Amino acid sequence: MPRNQTFPHLLAPGTIGPMTVRNRVVLPAMDMNLCEDGEIGQADIDHFAARAAGGTGLIITGCCAVAYPVGCASTKEPGLSEDRFVPGLRALADAVHAAGGKLCVQMTHHGKVARIDTVHDRPLLVPSIPTGRADLSALADNTADELRKLAAVTGGKQASYREATADDIDWLVRCFVEAAGRVRAAGADAVEIHCAHGYILGAFLSRADNRRTDGYGGSLANRARAAVEVIRAVAAEVGDSLAILVRIAGQEFGEEGALTTAEAAAAAVLFEAAGAHAVHVTGWGRNPFANFTDGPLPDRVGAYTELAAAVKKAVSIPVITVGRVLPDIGERAIADGRADFVAMGRQLLADPDLVNKLAAGTPEHIRPCINCYVCVQENFWDDTPVCAVNPALGNEKLLPLVPSSTAKHVVVVGAGPGGLEAARIAAERGHRVTVLDKADRLGGTLWFSGLTTPDNQRLLEWLRLQVEHAGVDVRLRSEATVASIRALGPDVVVVATGAARDRPPVPGADLPHVHTGDTLRALLTGVGDLSRVPTLLRTVARLGKLSGITGSPAMIRAVTRRVLPVGRDVVVIGGSLVGLELSEFLAERGRHVTLLEEGRQLGVPMAMPRRWTAVRRAGEAGVRIVREATVERITEGHVVFRVGDETRTAPADMVIVASGVSARAPLAEALAGVVPEVHVIGDAAEVGYIEGAMHGAWRVATAI
Repeated sequence: MPRNQTFPHLLAPGTIGPMTVRNRVVLPAMDMNLCEDGEIGQADIDHFAARAAGGTGLIITGCCAVAYPVGCASTKEPGLSEDRFVPGLRALADAVHAAGGKLCVQMTHHGKVARIDTVHDRPLLVPSIPTGRADLSALADNTADELRKLAAVTGGKQASYREATADDIDWLVRCFVEAAGRVRAAGADAVEIHCAHGYILGAFLSRADNRRTDGYGGSLANRARAAVEVIRAVAAEVGDSLAILVRIAGQEFGEEGALTTAEAAAAAVLFEAAGAHAVHVTGWGRNPFANFTDGPLPDRVGAYTELAAAVKKAVSIPVITVGRVLPDIGERAIADGRADFVAMGRQLLADPDLVNKLAAGTPEHIRPCINCYVCVQENFWDDTPVCAVNPALGNEKLLPLVPSSTAKHVVVVGAGPGGLEAARIAAERGHRVTVLDKADRLGGTLWFSGLTTPDNQRLLEWLRLQVEHAGVDVRLRSEATVASIRALGPDVVVVATGAARDRPPVPGADLPHVHTGDTLRALLTGVGDLSRVPTLLRTVARLGKLSGITGSPAMIRAVTRRVLPVGRDVVVIGGSLVGLELSEFLAERGRHVTLLEEGRQLGVPMAMPRRWTAVRRAGEAGVRIVREATVERITEGHVVFRVGDETRTAPADMVIVASGVSARAPLAEALAGVVPEVHVIGDAAEVGYIEGAMHGAWRVATAI
């Protein structure tokens, strides 16, 4: 975001029913899985209080089970069904209030995804018995360990189902009412009734889940009846003591008969009449293994703002929008009248101080979410979310950074994400920091990855600004050697030189049209070793650099849609993170791409939802994917490979090697005994991509 951008609408106070909040920014419900047997503890309190202290107006808890442990997705989610849960809720409310925020407790019964019911051999409560089978083909790209962890959540048991009776619905209403009473007793400010994402009330609302013929099925009014009865009963119970929010999918994706936007808007009218004070509009992909990145965690910026706008036209109460809403998107949505409040989930996991930075007029200092789905992957196996760019997520005690008792001179070799993060933290802790990199620009592979993943460029820009702000001495075009480092006289050296990339040990791997990540980067940027690049392509690369085109990933993305110095037929060897994304990038630019993966799974370093989507989109872009393919030789025009006992060929004007990545740090070995302290981080220590680089940098830089 540009410096000095202002956010008058986003930062203005707002009112929901009896509750007034200091601004229009909402932390939506995201399950942290930090509770013990449903009781909120200090780790949960620290997490939410940090976001409130960072300026967020309204804090919404993760799913809280109204009938705990019945209807739970996890025993680590907060419970609302007994008085023993009230003290933890009260402590949370007090902490959020002390930080200036308001607390909303999300009330949920998970219905057909209540995994704990399956563990305890209880049939899942549903409006209608599910028919058909979910498409699980994406799980072909899961490792055996991931599949074991997924199965372990339910103890390997298969779900069974029970169609809700009228008595069950009455019981469900009582559960919500009693839960709301406990929320009120705990001193919170609001409740959110979850009527989306396939949970019990959302399932009643959707024709795809509800095939009943009684008064709770058929017409929209009938399908909304269970939710309306809950809302009306909760409103009668809490009066004006709590604001009542209702979460609804503005659209369901991926299945016949799924909830439409028109139905969502009509249901919102019924919810308002029943006593709701606000509607929180989300979205939901009905098969998490096929379209999780459509919803509930979309990969498209501002994904649900138009859905929220449609609902807002139908109701007079405030509407909250969610779905990768960055601050500038949220500001426009409120200014344009498409929403009244803006929920920022993963953005607030990445930077809990987001709102304070907006208020201070320094939006450029907000640490960006890179949309990598590392956080939510942990929820699939009932673990605590991890943030690739914020190691303090789930352990807020790591902040603030503790100043070093002794200032040292720290030399960081490598200006990739690990090196820059180590430099930032070391400088903030009081050390004098020098960064050396032989390239002409910051970022290393992070810069290059911005070509296929623009969110990574936002992270690089943030890191660049932070090291500049911290006064780090950055020296580009400076190759680090033992002699040059000795001359600097450092107390500590941090080696962050990235991974080594080898060519496959097959005939033809040294041909000039065979590229590693290093030579491909040189080709597209005009920077680096171009000696192996054919003369014509070398000239194109250098002209691109001279013209300034190769100075910006965004410019390269745009220009390469028209002109790309790559042959028509491309073979990519290696279907890991880089190979998969690069294959899609080239296919979208009209290249005929064959992706050869030696193993069975593609994209394994990616978090699962992102991986499933990346594999699907590569196929949709026309990439020919071949698994269990062993490359035997490379010729001037083909790659010869074997699948089982069958030998095949793929045409190749260019071959890109995206495999053979390994950790290696010869400089660190050479520095042993030369400087007092040497550390190796990032892919030079262990190939872990952005998450590994950022977390490794944190561990080392906070210990210096």
